[in-house]
Amino acid sequence: MSMSSLIHPITEQSFTIIDREIGEHNFNCAEYAIVRRVIHTTADFEFQHLMRFSPGAIEAGMTALRHRVPIIADVGMVKQGVAGLVAQTFGNQLINAVELAPKALSGKTRTETGLLQCYKEFPEAIYAIGNAPTALLALCHELITASVLPALVIGVPVGFVSVIESKAALASTPVHQICVEGRKGGSPVAAAILNALIVLASE
Repeated sequence: MSMSSLIHPITEQSFTIIDREIGEHNFNCAEYAIVRRVIHTTADFEFQHLMRFSPGAIEAGMTALRHRVPIIADVGMVKQGVAGLVAQTFGNQLINAVELAPKALSGKTRTETGLLQCYKEFPEAIYAIGNAPTALLALCHELITASVLPALVIGVPVGFVSVIESKAALASTPVHQICVEGRKGGSPVAAAILNALIVLASE
């Protein structure tokens, strides 16, 4: 499937405007495709200075998508944001972590509880966390002693409480990761990163 068939003409027009306004940059082609998609989603050019890619992260994510590993989203908005493109391409199983936790475990949020359950069942999955820093912190704690690492962690929770700490915890792990520094991020950003990866993997 060609990249052009996955991108709407209006989106292409928006990409042209972003290309013109962003000017010179130091991203490689794949990194820029992801950064551009995030800027398109948010209309916020600051993301070009905040996005971080660990070595091999994009390649690992594309390989995992092609091998149809499950995609774990922390909340429904991330899942819904990628469902259409997943269905058109590789058909990976999509799981909303919070749906797996009717009740939170003591001292944990529902999202954190559901994400930990997902990690027990699908440790090799792609994890996309755009909303819940507690879930990202919990996952990072598991990764300290893990024998199986996720294929990729997209760690872009947004907000003021535990957000920066959760991103710092992710940076300290050996897992392939794509993250956004600081307080910015969110479910639309997580979905944008995943959709860009899907397009790249489909080329």
